[in-house]
Amino acid sequence: MSVLTLFVVIPALMLLGLWIARNDNQVRGVMVAGASCLLALSIWLTIDFIQARAGGDTSEMLHTYAIDWFKPLNIQYAVGVDGISVVMLLLSSIIVFTGTFASWQLQPMKKEYFLWFTLLSTGVFGFFISVDMFTMFMFYEVALIPMYLLIGVWGSGNKEYSAMKLTLMLMGGSALLILGILGIYFFSGATTMNVNEIAALHNIPENIQKIFFPFIFIGFGVLGALFPFHTWSPDGHASAPTAVSMLHAGVLMKLGGYGCFRVAMYLLPDAARELAWIFLILTTISVVYGALSACVQTDLKYINAYSSVSHCGLVLFALLMMTQTSCTGAILQMLSHGLMTALFFALIGMIYGRAHTRDVRFLGGLMKVMPFLAVGYVIAGLANLGLPGFSGFIAEMTIFVGSFENADTFRRVCTIIACCSIVVTAVYILRVVGKILFQKLQYPHMESVKLTDATWDERVAVICLIACVAGLGCFPMWASHVIDSGVGSILSNILAAGMSGM
Repeated sequence: MSVLTLFVVIPALMLLGLWIARNDNQVRGVMVAGASCLLALSIWLTIDFIQARAGGDTSEMLHTYAIDWFKPLNIQYAVGVDGISVVMLLLSSIIVFTGTFASWQLQPMKKEYFLWFTLLSTGVFGFFISVDMFTMFMFYEVALIPMYLLIGVWGSGNKEYSAMKLTLMLMGGSALLILGILGIYFFSGATTMNVNEIAALHNIPENIQKIFFPFIFIGFGVLGALFPFHTWSPDGHASAPTAVSMLHAGVLMKLGGYGCFRVAMYLLPDAARELAWIFLILTTISVVYGALSACVQTDLKYINAYSSVSHCGLVLFALLMMTQTSCTGAILQMLSHGLMTALFFALIGMIYGRAHTRDVRFLGGLMKVMPFLAVGYVIAGLANLGLPGFSGFIAEMTIFVGSFENADTFRRVCTIIACCSIVVTAVYILRVVGKILFQKLQYPHMESVKLTDATWDERVAVICLIACVAGLGCFPMWASHVIDSGVGSILSNILAAGMSGM
């Protein structure tokens, strides 16, 4: 049995512990213990992966394990990790850990909330360790279903509408995915659904690839906020409770980019190269449209939600460029954006819990009354607009440099257009920071609201996320080296298929 199975076993034990917990303190204890174990396990796995690569281990994946699950359809419980999945597991564990502290004071039904939150986490971890397409799809569905209740019960605003819209659109993407997965399985001639074994065969005819590539790419792209299938994202983010927004934007949306690269492009490389121009247009629109839409919002969560559409669009944009540098930048962006947006949503939730509004027109002067949260918001904003020293800078620079490496004129034009989003991002970030933190209150009724600074549990979440954002920005090479190995194996398969077809 692989050590990776612990990423599913620990959340399962957490679910059992939550079920038998009798009060809020016991619920908190179970969550902190479980989240700490997951974080420690992911850190150990990252160090082990780095040491294995430094020691000369050239295996495509580490800690692999496979056992027959449903023999008639050749479905296996198959797990393994490469550099991409290692950093995604690390990101997920960080968000689960900090999200636990961000929800420390949540009411009502704390126990039920954490049960669904943990089930969502189980799906995320299971998805990133899976290398069997059916098992991956199963965990993908496990990650999606709890979102409906988490938003519909514990959310705010128009939460029922947002929860239903999110669920229906993501389930629509799932329908496309299952069609694409079945198409790959039956036309590949493989006797397994293992993605590495299917990729090694190169048996799927190009005309068949062109049929099923859009099913897979759009199916995962819906979760990655691909234009025009992104409309569920802002509403879902705005209505979700704080920790759910953190996990949703920080990790769940990364399942989309990961799936597009690991399944669609890896298994259907000929179609990926032939049809990339169509999706490059859509992702370029996502990048610019998301940034421009953020500029006209007045709700803090909607601003960050549309910002996420733009930044997640950059992930798919870079993957479609299909250069080593751009694809490495895409995974760095997934890691960076996950940390930054989790920090943003944590801070917005803490501000909303005190001011009872997220409308920037009703906020002002927060630096005086809640300096810790205000400084955290400034740091999050500077990281989001790509200030050197934070993770956003290194990720976006890697993407744009790698994208411009491609000598194709069309791709360079798309890169130049996407670069314009940097300027737009600076506009809405600096406008919001200046308005809510430093300007005076414009509405008298806000003066009657008692505003306090962060509590100890909130400070734990904020400090951890700031440390990760700054640490990745100042010391990015370890992540780049880890990611490179995973990107290289997938990209070499895509390029090898192209050379064999010439």
